[in-house]
Amino acid sequence: MTIDLHAHSTASDGTTPPAELPRLAAGAGLTAVALTDHDTFAGLAAATAAAGDVEVIPGVEISCRLDDAEVHLLGLFVDPGHEPLAAELALVRTDRDRRGVRMVERCRELGAPITLAQVRAIAGGAPLGRPHIAAALAAAGITDAFTPEWIADGGRADVPKHVLAAADAIALVRAAGGVAVLAHPRSVKRRASVSDPQLAALRDAGLAGIEADHPEQPPQVRDRLREVAADLGLLVTGSSDFHGDRKPVRLGECTTAPEVFAALRQAAGGR
Repeated sequence: MTIDLHAHSTASDGTTPPAELPRLAAGAGLTAVALTDHDTFAGLAAATAAAGDVEVIPGVEISCRLDDAEVHLLGLFVDPGHEPLAAELALVRTDRDRRGVRMVERCRELGAPITLAQVRAIAGGAPLGRPHIAAALAAAGITDAFTPEWIADGGRADVPKHVLAAADAIALVRAAGGVAVLAHPRSVKRRASVSDPQLAALRDAGLAGIEADHPEQPPQVRDRLREVAADLGLLVTGSSDFHGDRKPVRLGECTTAPEVFAALRQAAGGR
């Protein structure tokens, strides 16, 4: 088996329609792929219907608060119909849209010639996210969107958003019959780097694994994460974090070992 446990579609901030993801996964030699759109299961039915010989794992990527930083949690093998999780994700999406509208306003106040209608068209009906705003800025000739000058965390056009505490998100994922894996905990492209003590605390809260093999984590970081995972008894996953044309990353660029995949499935009750 060849497994990629982190991929996005146009249901959030990817550029690949959900129904196209299994076809791309098959072309990349994958036997299983997790659809982990940001805070939504909107693309899952279409992806599952088009699965063919590729197993589509129900998943979601949840933005969380860990101390004073934002981290991302993958919920895998979750029941998308679990009402408490669905309600929380709906709240996050509603606030995401509010945030997106205000960020567009701030960008305009700072002189960027973009419009809300333009950003909504780029989003294509998905909840507004920073990548959609960045695409609009790029079309206007502003190519440094993810910097403090514009929409980076804490940047001039950034707007705070509603986020769950990481421990609460883990509890919701587990209540929905899934397993929780911390995505890209030490990405070189993100401000937050999750420390060893923080990983231990998340393990105590029910975290099942950490994403070590990820395009934004160099080899020495991956090796250290494996050491920490071994010390803490956490599973180690690998994933591409595929976003289609939005990132220069191939589906299946990083993968999860079949025995880890089996252990995650078992931890989710065999779903």
